[in-house]
Amino acid sequence: MLKKNITFVAIIAIFLSPIAPSYAADNGYRYWGYFQAAPKATVWTAAMTGPTVDIADGSVEGWAFTFSGEAIPDASSPSVLPDFQSLCSKTRAVAGKKRIGIVIDFGPTYLSPKGERALKTVKRCIVIDKKAQGIDVLGKVVRVRADKSGLICGLA
Repeated sequence: MLKKNITFVAIIAIFLSPIAPSYAADNGYRYWGYFQAAPKATVWTAAMTGPTVDIADGSVEGWAFTFSGEAIPDASSPSVLPDFQSLCSKTRAVAGKKRIGIVIDFGPTYLSPKGERALKTVKRCIVIDKKAQGIDVLGKVVRVRADKSGLICGLA
């Protein structure tokens, strides 16, 4: 009987040992990652600046609620690839303005703060003034909450 109990405990320990680290809390941050795609680009590039930069007509702006930490060092880009044609083909060009595609990915549900649900991914085309910056494009689609430094804290 003792041998069966030891065997049972050993089997349970073997199965649980690789599982335990996956449940361990990773140290890191949830935040809004900012990505850009230049005109005709088909992949996201992590923005090296904040959204107060000029955006070229035909670009696609991307935002993703993401996580970075020790186990996951890089922010996840939006789940939808930047495709200006699919986003803006039905939106007419307007003289003196520019068309910018925008994708806002509210992230996987497990990243949502307690008591909140992730919204559906936003995929739109915005017609905006030629001098508009990335933050202006974002503000035409969602309500933006930012701190004094310009860090985007929330989108709704």
